[in-house]
Amino acid sequence: MKYTILFVIAVLFSACSGKETAQETFDFGVWTTADSKKTDEEYTAEFKKYKEAGIDEVLINTNTNPVLLNRLVPIAQEQGLKVHAWIMTMNRPGDSVALQHPDWYMVSRSGKSCFDDRPYVDYYQWLSPSHPEARQHIYDLLEALAKVKGIESVHLDYIRYPDVFLPVGLLPKYNLEQNTELPDYDFDYSDASVNAFMKEFGRDPRKMEHPEIDMEWKQFRLNQIKNIVDHAQEIAHKHGKKLTAAVFPYPEMADHMVRQRWDKWNIDEVYPMIYHNFYNEEINWIGYATKQGVTDLQGKQAQINTGIYIPGLQSDKELKDVILLAKENGAKGVSFFDGNALTAENLKTIKETKKALKL
Repeated sequence: MKYTILFVIAVLFSACSGKETAQETFDFGVWTTADSKKTDEEYTAEFKKYKEAGIDEVLINTNTNPVLLNRLVPIAQEQGLKVHAWIMTMNRPGDSVALQHPDWYMVSRSGKSCFDDRPYVDYYQWLSPSHPEARQHIYDLLEALAKVKGIESVHLDYIRYPDVFLPVGLLPKYNLEQNTELPDYDFDYSDASVNAFMKEFGRDPRKMEHPEIDMEWKQFRLNQIKNIVDHAQEIAHKHGKKLTAAVFPYPEMADHMVRQRWDKWNIDEVYPMIYHNFYNEEINWIGYATKQGVTDLQGKQAQINTGIYIPGLQSDKELKDVILLAKENGAKGVSFFDGNALTAENLKTIKETKKALKL
């Protein structure tokens, strides 16, 4: 009996200690885009700069090039940084394989295909999550990255539909008013998507009077993205890697703006891009959106790393404040967009903030 009691006490102490350690963990990350023309020495200097500023991880976009990623991982690890393989998922601008298949692309309610008539910007070339061959192409790209030795995760970006609604702060840039779901920005009415929906529900959304308010049609599209994510996690886990994703600020907002319900996904960590100035919000909104996401993930394994948009900050005091706001509202860490935007003063502030937090 005495030994049983001692064993229980030891287990409880271990559990409490583990919980305390987990709470003390708060990672600093940075998104950065790779350039194969840069030398190893240049990358060593870049990664060393991040590490000396207290940054723990780099999320690297290699344009889905596993060879370049394989080259960069040991350089980053030598500087003590974790590496995540950042991939543009549904939006595949300039994808030479996909461009050979016009039927792989999403189509708007107004009948415009992302293959040759792109919404907002020319690099919006969105593949349909309902097209079996397009899906397999994405899975093949993900698997090639997941096989790279030493990465922490495959990091999904653009894992959604094109923007149904732009952030309000961006509307003037495009001279747009979006008070309802406009046909040019309501996707995916491609044959692959419509046929899959009709097989399940027996209705053609292209013939609906108001498809924008049909709940089954909306949920069907949310599920198409969820299916991609859930299978992507299986691929990542098969190779001993995590699955992470850059997402819109919090689930209800992401659902409304880009048909992305990330609290329903099978995923290990999310990096909500809480870019307050895009929404004409003050910095305290970063705390609000972080807390909302944390609340929506209660009971799930996934954790949140708050994405901070460096050009949207007015001072280094604001940079320190938003880091603290993220931590106080339950984030596991923060990630900065992007490496090129970080000034010497920014890096100094990040280092001092991390030291003040005793991390």
